[in-house]
Amino acid sequence: MSKHIAPPHVVQPQVVQPHDIQPQVVQQGLQLSFYCHQRARHNGSLVFEWLLQQARHLGIGGGSVFRATAGFGRHGVLHQEQFFDLADDLPVKVEFLLHEEQAQTLLEAVQSSGVDVLYVRIPVSFAVLGKL
Repeated sequence: MSKHIAPPHVVQPQVVQPHDIQPQVVQQGLQLSFYCHQRARHNGSLVFEWLLQQARHLGIGGGSVFRATAGFGRHGVLHQEQFFDLADDLPVKVEFLLHEEQAQTLLEAVQSSGVDVLYVRIPVSFAVLGKL
């Protein structure tokens, strides 16, 4: 029996804003990372930009994109940054530090959209040091 997943515009996430995180108070959550190619597209947008837009739309407080200098995926094709060709289709990682509810909401939105992307969920502890 398949589980029905509501479209992203219907899902109401529990928003944790930076001011909700107490400095130096260690919290438990997830590092949610998505991997795709730099030029990969979904509905006309670059996948990494689309992921950031979805997270922002869901009220998630932030995310980051990291571009690799080299890498290969499940097809075994090596992509690497060359001196004369910096525009190769390199792997990128889109990363979020989230509470469990936020991670689940974002994953449901991505799954329901049909984006072709690999993801990793890693349990983490996180805290803010100093002032935000």
